[in-house]
Amino acid sequence: MDFFSSQESLTAIQWILRAIVAFFFLLFAAKIMGQRSIAQLRLLDFVMAILIGNIIAHPLSDEQLGLKGSMITMTVLVVLYTAGVFLSLKWYKLRKWLNPSPFPLIKDGQIIYKKLTKARISLDFLLSQLRKEKITDVKTVALALWEPDGTISIFLDPKHQSVTPADMQLPTAPFSFPRTIIKDGKIDHNELQQAGKNELWLESKLKLKHNAAVKEVLLATIDQNERLTILYYE
Repeated sequence: MDFFSSQESLTAIQWILRAIVAFFFLLFAAKIMGQRSIAQLRLLDFVMAILIGNIIAHPLSDEQLGLKGSMITMTVLVVLYTAGVFLSLKWYKLRKWLNPSPFPLIKDGQIIYKKLTKARISLDFLLSQLRKEKITDVKTVALALWEPDGTISIFLDPKHQSVTPADMQLPTAPFSFPRTIIKDGKIDHNELQQAGKNELWLESKLKLKHNAAVKEVLLATIDQNERLTILYYE
């Protein structure tokens, strides 16, 4: 365990051991912090990302720094982060400070320029976000909100929204999400069972209708009507 403490020099094996331990410790810390810290980089998450990145990087590049101290520091930070998340759920004022309410950047087709300054974004950035949503005319936007995580929620004016079957009072089939039953030439037995089928049924379907083996299929899905959609290796 000498690689944990500071050394005048480390062997190649000790450097490798440090990297392995730091990698799995960081994975464990991220697991404890939860998916929120990965999916949404808000104020608390940003602070943690900066701190952890600096703390774990130094002992991986400097043999005179021990790994043990960095791991203890990271553990304390993870505990503080977790406590901060739970406190923000219980304490409204803290939640309000960490995750402030969204505010409008566009309202009724008009850009609120002062709010761009508050969000610290440029007009070009706002227009690029509109283009990503396939919006070419600002006047078609009823409301665009700047969210606490740095994203923009955009709502079109109803007269510019796409017509849906409900608007036309047309009958529709119930929603059904296709199940992936073959992936990379291997059967997902759990998904196949959830679809009410077995491996024998699947192989016979592939043989009779598509003249193919499971290993030749890149991706296969099945819907509620037992319709197979198959993509083969090219």
